[in-house]
Amino acid sequence: MPADRLTVDVEGRALELSNLDKLLYPKVGFTKGEVIDYYTRIAPALLPHLADRALTRIRFPNGVDGGSFFEKNAPAATPGWVRAETLPAPGSSKGRDAIDYVVADDLPTLVWLANLAALELHTPQWKIGEHPDMMVVDLDPGAPAALKQCCQVALLMRDRLAEDGIAAYPKTSGKKGMQLCCPIAGTQDADDVSAYAKRIARELEQAHPNRIVSKMAKNLRRGKVFIDWSQNNAAKTTVAPYSLRAQPVPAVSTPLTWDEVEAGAAGKRPSTRPYTADEVLKRVETHGDLLGPLLEGGPVLPVS
Repeated sequence: MPADRLTVDVEGRALELSNLDKLLYPKVGFTKGEVIDYYTRIAPALLPHLADRALTRIRFPNGVDGGSFFEKNAPAATPGWVRAETLPAPGSSKGRDAIDYVVADDLPTLVWLANLAALELHTPQWKIGEHPDMMVVDLDPGAPAALKQCCQVALLMRDRLAEDGIAAYPKTSGKKGMQLCCPIAGTQDADDVSAYAKRIARELEQAHPNRIVSKMAKNLRRGKVFIDWSQNNAAKTTVAPYSLRAQPVPAVSTPLTWDEVEAGAAGKRPSTRPYTADEVLKRVETHGDLLGPLLEGGPVLPVS
């Protein structure tokens, strides 16, 4: 076997890992081996959020400074033990009627994906064959607004959702924005979920027109936080909690406490810099999975 390849046993599956010393985050010297190690160690918190969801990956075979590509279809030479689900692909950019999605239900699949330099993992708000069991409120700042302003809007959104009995759990995107994740009953279709999120976004825009925008036009976003309700469209995906992001450092989409969001709204961390892979592993040791309540279900959304 070549010196740059290593066969390992992961829960009874033989995986051949390669190029473990390759720099995927060259600015900070973070290697492919460290990416695989991170995903292996974070798996107990991450896998429940990936289970039964069609997985879109963004792969960076030459690191975050090299080219990347989205991948929905199971790639060539996918091991037979990797779960794949064939689902319709309306509007596919490649003209496909259906896509064979990878589903990451176990650690061997996660390690296999990490070895393919699938740094970013994105999922829809629905599980396969079911209605959405989560509503996502995506907060995207228009410069010079930044994560600080997202935290401020997150607090407003949390309080408004609470009026309808909807609990919200915050996380950073790992880039410039953040998301609020809301467990729901899973009995309403994506159109109903999206319509509710749109209505609440517009309410907050009307109440805070100098801080919030709910329309997608980018020329309206400067200095404001865009509440992207459209992330609840059935065809869209959101970065999974604990996923790495393609940044100069190995930043992670990180679950937060509401105390941390309040600190961010005051200009303290997390507004000042992202949480990295090593920090997130320590956070999970301390806090456990702050998004655990997403796995327990939630209420039916009020439909006006």
